Amino acid sequence: MDVSLTAHLLLGIDTGGTYTDAVLFSETDGVVAKAKSLTTRHDLAIGIAGAVESVLEQARVSPSAITLVSLSTTLATNALVEGQGGRAGLVMIGFGPEDLKRDGLAEALGSDPVIFLPGGHNVHGGETPLDMTALDAALPELSTQVSSFAVAGYFAVRNPAHEQRVRDRIREVSHLPVTCSHELSSKLGGPRRALTTLLNARLVSMLDRLIGACEGFLASRGIHVPMMVVRGDGALISADEARLRPIETILSGPAASLVGARHLTGLDDAVVSDIGGTTTDVAVLDKGKPRLDSEGAVVGGFRTMVEAVAMRTFGLGGDSEVRINERGLNARIDLGPRRFLPLSLAATHHPDAVIAVLERQLRASHLGRHDGRLAVRTGLPDHLAWPAAAGVGAL
Repeated sequence: MDVSLTAHLLLGIDTGGTYTDAVLFSETDGVVAKAKSLTTRHDLAIGIAGAVESVLEQARVSPSAITLVSLSTTLATNALVEGQGGRAGLVMIGFGPEDLKRDGLAEALGSDPVIFLPGGHNVHGGETPLDMTALDAALPELSTQVSSFAVAGYFAVRNPAHEQRVRDRIREVSHLPVTCSHELSSKLGGPRRALTTLLNARLVSMLDRLIGACEGFLASRGIHVPMMVVRGDGALISADEARLRPIETILSGPAASLVGARHLTGLDDAVVSDIGGTTTDVAVLDKGKPRLDSEGAVVGGFRTMVEAVAMRTFGLGGDSEVRINERGLNARIDLGPRRFLPLSLAATHHPDAVIAVLERQLRASHLGRHDGRLAVRTGLPDHLAWPAAAGVGAL
């Protein structure tokens, strides 16, 4: 291809749970090249490099022809659907334990730690004195047990001062990322705002790894152009904003698919189903635009305060776990929501380990409960690693 005809190419990268896709797009010529590479969880840059290098080779263009990079991903959505993500500490200011029962907050919190502090403000901004004694006592040990913190204050949307003071104290002691609820939403509804903040905190490390991997590869190839990240409503935000508010990238992959479906079909009104390796997502094109959910995106059974495409996401995809549920009178087959790497692919990546184990299991006189189920380290540091359940090639 003549480089002069593609002097203003846009590079799109989509990192999913199974594959990483790359596309070179020209505003005059449309799609110039496209490629697919396996997503490499242990080092996301490898999968990104594989896809991008392939499109550059296909198009026979210089990296200097690229003027903008756009990144979309389903990693955040997948993490919430599968109940994964980093371990986060939740600090509730002016709330009590009974507030955890609202909006699914207790279910979302699971075994992650929570600290309740006296403080907060009323609807008029009036202050209840903030007492950080419990926080100061817990922080030294807690900082070694979590990867980030979420802070939610009573009526913080009216006055965020207490959230900011707690945030500063946590950063001073732990040097870990902190998300405050007033930074994500100005809507009332403390428990749901706390839920959104907690989920955001869990995703910070994951999105930082992805964006860092992408930036590192682009820099190594001399591609020094703005990098944007697709938001859940189909709009673009800067990479720096996405690092601070990764929750806004939930449904970004499916939102990009919705916009792409309109471009490819030319239809203004349509129902679009996006079936991936981890999830199946269904959304609607309405008069040429993605229909948005004004109540907030629902992912993994939790309704957040993030404005995103009105979409239903199910933990069912090409790599979904298949298991026999023998509870009750009649056994049944359950699918998802966890995704596992197929054994054939796991054996390709780790032939010595996988094949030897399978052969030993085949020679055994009795079937083992976990035969054919393996676990592989992800490559994350120990303090950030999420305990992986044993599964078929689980990564």
